[in-house]
Amino acid sequence: MNSQIVDRGDGPKIAGTRITIYTIFEYLQAGWDRASIAIWLGIGTAAVEAAERYIDEHRDEVTLEFQKIMERTDRGNPPELQAKLDATHERFMEKVRVMRSANANSANGADHEGSSRGQ
Repeated sequence: MNSQIVDRGDGPKIAGTRITIYTIFEYLQAGWDRASIAIWLGIGTAAVEAAERYIDEHRDEVTLEFQKIMERTDRGNPPELQAKLDATHERFMEKVRVMRSANANSANGADHEGSSRGQ
């Protein structure tokens, strides 16, 4: 199978996947071999080889874009977005606490009924 690299405006990816060249680049930079990358990502080694060829042919461009991606990742979320995420997470955790409490009360009630029947 001849794997291809495609770019539909959102960066180069392995055709038929959402796996970017930058993902492959990161694993290669970390010292992973082709077979391990292929197994970990659930793709063929031919796809990894195609990504490697693309990286080799566009080394400067890929390296520069990868650095930008890592800088963006290191910065994290902007404060206003992080505040929204934190608030959403707190609402979620409150719902979890309510459900756990309801389940615990339900279980305690069932245990209590069961023990009184046996007496």
